[in-house]
Amino acid sequence: MPKMKTKRSAAKRFKVTGTGKLKRSKAYKSHILTKKSAKTKRNLRKAGYVSEAQEKVMKKLIPYV
Repeated sequence: MPKMKTKRSAAKRFKVTGTGKLKRSKAYKSHILTKKSAKTKRNLRKAGYVSEAQEKVMKKLIPYV
């Protein structure tokens, strides 16, 4: 059986935490930032986590990470 290939796009977007959850960055923080409040931009800097419903699918994309 050959090795599974990692989806490189997913490997660049997700990191695995110590407990096995998938950490991700939040959307809507790349441009048009002038109309967003400082509080919104500050909260977008924080890490988000992949939901439990999607986590099983995402872990198949990155089998060795």
